[in-house]
Amino acid sequence: MGPLEGLKVIDLARFVAGPYCAMILADMGAEVIKVESGGGDSLRLYPPDLGGTSLNFHVMNRGKKGLSLDLRKPEGQAILKALVAEADVLVENFVPGTMEKMGCGWDELRAINPRLIMSRISGFGQDGPYAARPCFDSAAQAMSGLMDLTGPADGPPVLMGVFVCDHVAGLYSTIGVLAALQARERTGQGQMVDISLLESGASLLMTAIPNQILNGVTMGRNGARGRTVAPSNAFQAGDGRWVLILCGGDDMFARFLKAIDRLELLEDPRFASNAARVANLAATEAIVADWCARHDSAEIEAAMGRAGVPSAKIASVAEMVDNPQLRHRGFIVEIPQGGGVSLPMQGPVTRLSETPVTPRGPTPRAGEHTEAVLESWLGYDPGRIAELRRDGVV
Repeated sequence: MGPLEGLKVIDLARFVAGPYCAMILADMGAEVIKVESGGGDSLRLYPPDLGGTSLNFHVMNRGKKGLSLDLRKPEGQAILKALVAEADVLVENFVPGTMEKMGCGWDELRAINPRLIMSRISGFGQDGPYAARPCFDSAAQAMSGLMDLTGPADGPPVLMGVFVCDHVAGLYSTIGVLAALQARERTGQGQMVDISLLESGASLLMTAIPNQILNGVTMGRNGARGRTVAPSNAFQAGDGRWVLILCGGDDMFARFLKAIDRLELLEDPRFASNAARVANLAATEAIVADWCARHDSAEIEAAMGRAGVPSAKIASVAEMVDNPQLRHRGFIVEIPQGGGVSLPMQGPVTRLSETPVTPRGPTPRAGEHTEAVLESWLGYDPGRIAELRRDGVV
């Protein structure tokens, strides 16, 4: 049994952040109902695809049950409210005000079910001057400062290679839901969780915020180079591969010098401390670059491993999926999709010793479990469900 076994979750969310949160809850054992209208979540249409459904959708929605429900119709809104009365958690990521226009805002849903936890994910939060603005991950990266910090020092701002603000917002939403569930154990009352993509991105800036406000220092792009220690950068090996080497302190740098047979450099005041190496960055990096250029990447990794110095070849995705450590840990999982099709994807990162977190099933087709959900949650009989289908409500 998973840690959230018996929990009931309504997933009204689309695209990435909200569905990702709901998928984590499903991996933890919750029963998650993916509610879709019409043709379903727009993410289903994004390439690349598997059997006509987007891989993007698959990796955000495993283990859920699919319910078709037209929330534009009063009958659909009434069914949603009936489902809310039975639910523990609701996740949504509409533009703020959308749920209120349907008569399903926080005040209305809390009145129906005081124990409900409602996680609301949006670009900028539920209030403030930007609240009603639409927002996708790239806009949040741009506005949060992340893009301005990403890329080479002498190049343009660069988007990260993944939807980092969406993913972090989904994680914060999950944390908020779990915290609210724990609080409910004490108080018996649910609460609203308010998550924004902008704040999620800005939360990753580490010292950039206090350094800006207190010292007036604006952090800039730095490529692969570390900001506080030296050496810390990607260096090109003799075989053309790039290798990341990081010496996080004086003892680590001493081990590095021993590994490359240059211990005499410890007597050079330019390299005697981290502060000195940062002040003499070009000379410090030249030592590492020269040694790396004379060895292939595998030799560098092996030598650094023996020395206890963090180092890794810059891996492509093709190499990452064959990483022996990830394989050993079972990180990449195979999710059966029916018809003999199995879909490999990233597995849960959270590991619990007694209540396993594990994928609970395939990605649902749009509305696949409509009858089963309406029957088990609300006690609807086949005749009533057929009537709702005829009227286009489900």
